[in-house]
Amino acid sequence: MMQTTNFFGLSEEQMMIRENVLDLLERVLPREKMKELDKAGEFPFEAYQALADAGWMGLAYPEEFGGAGGSNKDLAVLIEAMAYHYGGIATAYNTTIVYAGMHICRHASKEVREELMPKIIDGSAKLALGLTEPGAGSDAASIQTKAVRDGDEFVINGQKLYTTCAHVADYLIVVTKTKPGSGHKGMTIFLVDAKQPGVTIRPLDMLGRHTTHANEVFLDNVRTPASWMIGEENEGWKNLMDCLNVERMCIAAVGAGNTFKILDYTLDYAKQREQFGRSIGKFQVIQHKFADMRMKAETNRLFLYRVADLLDNGQNAVMETSMAKVVATENNFEVANMGMQIFGGAGYTTAYDIEMMLRDARIGPIGAGTSEIQRNIIAKLMEL
Repeated sequence: MMQTTNFFGLSEEQMMIRENVLDLLERVLPREKMKELDKAGEFPFEAYQALADAGWMGLAYPEEFGGAGGSNKDLAVLIEAMAYHYGGIATAYNTTIVYAGMHICRHASKEVREELMPKIIDGSAKLALGLTEPGAGSDAASIQTKAVRDGDEFVINGQKLYTTCAHVADYLIVVTKTKPGSGHKGMTIFLVDAKQPGVTIRPLDMLGRHTTHANEVFLDNVRTPASWMIGEENEGWKNLMDCLNVERMCIAAVGAGNTFKILDYTLDYAKQREQFGRSIGKFQVIQHKFADMRMKAETNRLFLYRVADLLDNGQNAVMETSMAKVVATENNFEVANMGMQIFGGAGYTTAYDIEMMLRDARIGPIGAGTSEIQRNIIAKLMEL
């Protein structure tokens, strides 16, 4: 398959990151395996462990924790490449390493970091982030899950919803209320052993992302050591905000890589599919669709690397990461939808991957802060 991406601006090391991870995934997660896992709704365990064995789980973590001390741009390159191969494996990576793992890396106690970081990096510990609840989605400050101190422990009761990859997690990062009625000022984050009594995890049947699906999590008198508190008591909101920039950049990276994959996959089809005596790519109506798809794909990458550079420069790029998340996820879905139209009836069957790509892309503008919430943030930062 030809690649339309222009890689100018990536260092030699970043090009190696890209080539190495694509070679690895081509071997351990070929197309047939991908389709099989999607149909069965199974997590890509083998590919995940292969990434860990090759050292990719530690790329963005500091060297003092056993990581490689890579930059935000290095991380963006890695995730973009994974998502170019398959969006599901990039989501599997993000869930443990970024969404949950960054909380351990940045805010856990020294003891928790020393115990967990090596396991996260070698692939033996998978994590999930429990934030959303039945009554608290976009309004995260309204969560009801309570944590009450009992000696050296906290007792947690509540329910989480749409918790990605909780069904395979060894540990959960759970956002709780330790001071009810205080809005975002009374939130505290805890590390919780996902396998202990009182934790019930029920997989949800989802439209897409079948290999990294969401779950309901029930916490019934779940005990966790006070030393497993992530950050300070009642300061959970601040820690959530601290990890959001990297999270949004990584979601934009999934959108960027996957959009180029859809473009290249559809382009191959259009050059081979013939109607009225010539390939459908020769018709101007199809050519214009491809021009639009290419512009959307390129816009995603430009936004992604701009944001990575800003974060690497120490800037608190909240507006830019929100914009990148909106642009990349919306373009990802729009390009998948255009790809489906070009494939026509063939694309609506499971014989081709475009139906899976379309299903998988739809969550982007919804998950991890909807496009509407991101637009609210952007408007607020313009002092509106």
